[in-house]
Amino acid sequence: MTRELPWPVALPEDARSRVETILAPLAEHRRTTFALRVARWWDDLVAGLAPYPDPLAVAARSLELAARAYLDRDEELHLLDERRSLEPDWFQRPGMVGYAGYAERLTPEGTLAALPGLADHLEGLGVGYLHLMPLLQPRPSPNDGGYAVADYRSVRTDLGTMDDLRDLTASLRTRGISLCLDLVLNHVAREHEWARAARAGDERYRRYFHIYPDREIPDAYERTLLEVFPDFAPGNFTWDEELRGWVWTTFNSYQWDLAWDNPDVFCELADVILYLANQGVEILRLDAIAFIWKRMGTQCQNQPEVHQLTQALRSLARITAPALIFKAEAIVGPNQVVHYLGRGRHHGKVSDLAYHNSLMVQIWSMLASGDARLSTHALGRFPVVPASTAWITYLRCHDDIGWAIDDDDARSVMVDGHGHRTFLSDYYAGDFDGSWSRGLVFQHNPATGDKRISGSAASLAGLERAVTSLDEAVGQDALEEAQADVDQAVARVLLGYAIVYGFGGIPVIWSGDEIATLNDQDWDAVPEHADDNRWVHRPRLDRDRLAHAGADPDSPEGRVLAGMRHLAAARSSLPHLHASVGAAVVAAPDPAVFVVVRRHPVGPMIGLYNLTGTGRSVPGWWVRELGLPLEQAVDALNGYPPSLQPDGSIYLSTYQPVWLVRG
Repeated sequence: MTRELPWPVALPEDARSRVETILAPLAEHRRTTFALRVARWWDDLVAGLAPYPDPLAVAARSLELAARAYLDRDEELHLLDERRSLEPDWFQRPGMVGYAGYAERLTPEGTLAALPGLADHLEGLGVGYLHLMPLLQPRPSPNDGGYAVADYRSVRTDLGTMDDLRDLTASLRTRGISLCLDLVLNHVAREHEWARAARAGDERYRRYFHIYPDREIPDAYERTLLEVFPDFAPGNFTWDEELRGWVWTTFNSYQWDLAWDNPDVFCELADVILYLANQGVEILRLDAIAFIWKRMGTQCQNQPEVHQLTQALRSLARITAPALIFKAEAIVGPNQVVHYLGRGRHHGKVSDLAYHNSLMVQIWSMLASGDARLSTHALGRFPVVPASTAWITYLRCHDDIGWAIDDDDARSVMVDGHGHRTFLSDYYAGDFDGSWSRGLVFQHNPATGDKRISGSAASLAGLERAVTSLDEAVGQDALEEAQADVDQAVARVLLGYAIVYGFGGIPVIWSGDEIATLNDQDWDAVPEHADDNRWVHRPRLDRDRLAHAGADPDSPEGRVLAGMRHLAAARSSLPHLHASVGAAVVAAPDPAVFVVVRRHPVGPMIGLYNLTGTGRSVPGWWVRELGLPLEQAVDALNGYPPSLQPDGSIYLSTYQPVWLVRG
C-alpha cells in the first residue's frame, strides 16, 4: 500500500503535484525522506525568500530544482546524507583539521587525478577537510586567480574533468576527508554564458546584471562604495561597448556582479549549488557573499537580504543534500561577521562556517608587539555564535593580510589605531627597526595609508631572515646567534598555530605552512602573477622539502611538521575543543601572555601563550580563580603538570603554548 507523503500543509497543491511527478521513479522510502525534509525546512525556505515579491512562487520553483537534484543523487551520497543527519556536529569535532591550497600546486602533476596521492600526508596532519582553491572553469587570464568563473559546471581543463572531480571526492571520502570548493556568488566572468547573452541583447539575461545607460545611478552608488582593488581596478562600474551600458564590477572589469534582486538569479545559483553537491562536494565556500545585495546609500555589503537569501539556499541544501554545509567568505568586522552564522531570527540558519579573520590579524599583531592587551579586548567583544556552527581559524590563507584593527578597540587600550596599523605594515614588510619579518606590501593606498601584507607564515615569522643569517654567519658567535634566531622563528610559527588549534572551530593549514615554506622568490615568473605579489605565499608544495622534513626532524621544516602533527593529535583528545564550546579571551596579569578559556562540562581548558622570546609567568592563584586547581592541572601538549616556580606561578618558556586541563 502506498502511503500519502507527509508534505507540509503550506506547500501549494500544484507545486506538490509537480514535485511528486519528478520523484515518482524513486523508492517510497526515498520519496518519504524528501517530503519529511521539505516539511522541516519549508518555512525557513519561504522566509528566506522574503526579498522577492512572491516568495511562495520562488520557493515552489526552487523546490522543483531540489527534487530533480535529489532524483539524480548517487546512492552513496544519499547514505552520506543520512549519516550526517544523525551526526550534525561532524565538522565541529576536535579531531577535525583543515588544509587549503591550489589544486595545481599540491602535486607534481598538478591534476585532480593526482590528488589522492596526497592523502597519506593529509591524514598524518589529522586533516578531514580539504579546501581546493577555485577550480571551476574561469575566463582566460587574467581571471583574478580563478575567481572570474566562466562555467560553474566545468572543471579547469588543466586540472581535469568533472568526472575527475567526482572520482576525487569519492576517493577522499574513503579516507574520511571532505572536499571544500569555492562558489563565487557575487559575480561571473564577462565570458559566462549569461553575460554573453546579455551582451547579445537578450533582455532576460540583461536583467541578470546591474546595467545602467549612463553614470547617473553609478555615480550615486559610488558616493558610499569602497574600492576592493584601488591599485589596478579603481571604481565599481565598467563601461561595456557591447552592452552599451555601465555594468557593476565590484572586483575587476571582467567580473560582472549578479543582480540577486532577480529571483531568476537565485534559482540559477541554487541549481548550481545542488549540482556541485551531487558531484560529492561537501563544503561550499560562498565567495564574496557579503556583496550580493545592493542598496543605495550604503557600502552594499552585509545587507539583511544577504542573510535571508543564504538561509533560503541553505534550506534547499538541507532538503536535497544535508551532507553539504556552507562556509561564508565574509572578511568583515565582528559585529557583521556573526550574522553570517546566524543572529536573531536567522540564528543557526545561515552558514555553518565562517572565517575568523580577526583572530589571524590579532595573532600577527601580538607576535609583533609582544602584547596581548589589544587582542584580548578586540577578540573579547565578539558576540556568541550559534552552538551548531564553527569558526574557521587560521594563521595564513591564500590572501594578503589587511590590518583590521578597529580604532575604538585600539583607543580602549590606549593605542592609536592608525599608528598601530602602520607599525604592523612596516614591521611585517621588514621596514621597522628590529623586525625579523620578510613580507611584501600589497595594495598600498596613499589616501588612507592602508598597506596590506603578503608573505608565507614562516617568512613573516622570521625564518627566512634567520636562515639567511645562518647561511651567511662567520664565526661561532654568529652561528649561535643565527641558530637562536632560527629556533625562535620556528617557535613563533608553532605558537601561532597552537593559538589557532586551541581557539576552537576548524583550524586550517595553508599549504606549505606545515613544512615552514618560505616566500617564493620567483613568484612573479608567471606573467599573470607579476602584478600580484600574493603569489609569494602560494608556491607549489615542495615535495623535496616535505621529504626532508620527514627525514630530518631537527631541521626547521622537520620541527614544524612534527609540531603540527603533535598539535592535531593533542587536539583530537580534548572534548573542550568541540566547536560548540565557546572561547572566552581573558586578560592575564602579564600582558605578554595571551589567554583563552574554554569551559566544558568535564572542566575548563586554559590556553596560555607566551608571546615573547623571553620567559614569562602567570600566578598560580589566578589560574585557580579561572576554575582549575593547579594540583589537578596537566598540560595537554606534553602530558605533564605545568612548570611551577617557587612562588607557585606557572612558568612559560620562549614562545611556549600551554593547554591546561584537569588531569
